[in-house]
Amino acid sequence: QVQLVESGGGLVQNGGSLRLSCLASVDIFEFSSMGWYRQVPGKQRELVALINYGGTTNYADSVKGRFTISRDNARNTVYLQMNSLKLEDTAVYYCNAAITTRVTYWGQGTQVTVSS
Repeated sequence: QVQLVESGGGLVQNGGSLRLSCLASVDIFEFSSMGWYRQVPGKQRELVALINYGGTTNYADSVKGRFTISRDNARNTVYLQMNSLKLEDTAVYYCNAAITTRVTYWGQGTQVTVSS
């Protein structure tokens, strides 16, 4: 059973930084890609950042230049460094790991709140 455990969320002021971590219960080389998504009430979950097996990254336009996704294979952990946070970044952030497009796993989510 694959488990993903997120941590690092919290309350931060506008313009501040946070680093989210996603610890996997298995070797992350098992996954073709890992990513971070976010969701606010009443809206669909949206992709924030993705990193594939080869290390190629992809970002939502709204976070390009501010967020960085990275992976530490030895620690089975994926990170999301979030800088210059804005009020509109407030959301529950979810870690995702995909073996195929049909076989994916989700963490429980971590709340990020940006205050003015």
